[in-house]
Amino acid sequence: MLLRQDSILPGSSPTRTTMSTHPDVTQQIIDLSIAIQQIPAPTGSEAERARWVAAYLERLGYQVELDDLHNVYARLAGTQAGPALVVSAHTDTVFPATVDLAIRHDAPHHALFGAGLGDNALGVAALLWLAGTLHALPVDCWFVANVGEEGNGDLRGMRAALDRLTQTEPAAVGAAIVLEGMGLARVVHRALASRRFRIHVTAPGGHSWSDFGTASAVHVLAQLAADLTTLRPPESPRTTFNIGILQGGTSINTIAQHASLELDLRSEDTAALASLEREVHSIVARYQSLRWQQAGVAVSNTLIGDRPGGSIPDDHPLVRAAIASLRQQRVLPQLSLRISSTDANIPLSRGIPAICIGISEGGNAHRTDEWIATAPIASGVRHLFDLVCWTADWLAAGRHS
Repeated sequence: MLLRQDSILPGSSPTRTTMSTHPDVTQQIIDLSIAIQQIPAPTGSEAERARWVAAYLERLGYQVELDDLHNVYARLAGTQAGPALVVSAHTDTVFPATVDLAIRHDAPHHALFGAGLGDNALGVAALLWLAGTLHALPVDCWFVANVGEEGNGDLRGMRAALDRLTQTEPAAVGAAIVLEGMGLARVVHRALASRRFRIHVTAPGGHSWSDFGTASAVHVLAQLAADLTTLRPPESPRTTFNIGILQGGTSINTIAQHASLELDLRSEDTAALASLEREVHSIVARYQSLRWQQAGVAVSNTLIGDRPGGSIPDDHPLVRAAIASLRQQRVLPQLSLRISSTDANIPLSRGIPAICIGISEGGNAHRTDEWIATAPIASGVRHLFDLVCWTADWLAAGRHS
């Protein structure tokens, strides 16, 4: 049931659509989250979960489309012309298909444990709940369950979604709201830029005894990695690096022919990120010199991830509306946590106002003992509902331009 009531959100019309309080909303969201979480969806293997999401939306009465990447699209038609609102949640997880997906309830602490439950089964559940709760908006609203947000997915799902929705008209999308299961008190409106590289080393290799002295790919990579750890990025703007994966060799008594590492670079500032990247290339270049070539060593450096930066200011109407909505739900906004790498990076990098919000609180993200708090879920979905309605009104009024 939909009601009409006054709103305290900035820039709203005197009255606007809002949701009624339903006593079973929390349990509904929990049940949906568990159903989604029980379908394995490693990055790059989201097809089964995508089909489940598509079928659910079809049962709600939507005409649903899936693209070649397994992004899921459903549109709630607006009552008037105007740029569309995109509400999205990523379907992929960091876990392999073999991970234990057992759910553990901690009733005394109002918590629910399960791998991938908060990141991002709860976010997808909130998206589906929203699609089933909204009846009408002044502008089109696209519900997008997208792939490829985690790891080396490189935000390919959101890239493809925005490419598709703006293909015929670049201004067809006026704003985006990205959903994550955790981080209810956060309003992320600054996109943390990152660049990721795979450094690969080949060498002649051989037997550890009879060919001792022959160049080893593992030994060369270990030296290169040690040089990388001497990097000293600036503390402000905050800039970081991490060697997340290092692998190579075939056995303990084999001089390795192949070895590789994966390097993650991040910064609040694109210029600082570019400077750090130049230092990395300089280190790699030393191992591509004639000296190493003569020893039969070859080193390559391949870009495997490029998450662009972007932002809207602290006083942007969408940011202020999100903060006001949280306060309306008696949630204290964490105003110091406004930068992160999320699917919102893509619209922000293209000049489209976007924020990423959470549905509840939780912890241990990307761990098998990940958990979500169940008590704040009702507040989280009310926050989502009010913010989506406000944003649609804002787009319809033309105040986005």
